[in-house]
Amino acid sequence: MLVDENIAGIATDKVRELMKRAGLGYRLDLLPWRRAYELAVAQKLTCVFSTTRTPEREELFKWVGPLASTDWVLYGKAERKLHLTTLEEARPYVIGTYNGDSRDAFLRAKNFKVDTAPDENLNPAKLMADRIDLWASGRYEGGTLIMRQGLAKKIVPVLTFNRVNLYLACNRQTPDEVINQLEASLHTMLKDGTSTRIEHLYDLKTPH
Repeated sequence: MLVDENIAGIATDKVRELMKRAGLGYRLDLLPWRRAYELAVAQKLTCVFSTTRTPEREELFKWVGPLASTDWVLYGKAERKLHLTTLEEARPYVIGTYNGDSRDAFLRAKNFKVDTAPDENLNPAKLMADRIDLWASGRYEGGTLIMRQGLAKKIVPVLTFNRVNLYLACNRQTPDEVINQLEASLHTMLKDGTSTRIEHLYDLKTPH
């Protein structure tokens, strides 16, 4: 996400610290997810985050992490007062996702009714306009978008339906020594409490 025109977030702050500790030069670009993903698959010395590690993606990348974990959440309009206890109960509804997202692939594989947006930022407005019934997002990502779009009282979590780990996914041609440096840096961040401090910083900024 952007904060005061700078790229920020739990994973972003951790990646910055990883690179600093590993002594690696880097450039951060904020791109549409599909484009960022395809660049990381095709381009040397390119990584994408935060990436869910799935069997379909396993051989496409070299992996660093997990950087963090997140719940997958279905959000709905507060005024509709939807109450779901299982994902199966969401079958009658149209669920909003975004292009290339692992939640989109997960729900499509299970034959749910999915409406895909080109950009995650469009889904809260689609939900408010009744173009979709529910919106599938991560708890942190979704909560941040809701807050930034001024919809905290209008969009609410309806169901938590999965929990996944998130990784830095690097092009297969990235040298193993670079991956090992990053993994070692992550280990020290976990050991000295830096990872936890970064997570707590954002816990104070987003709704649950």
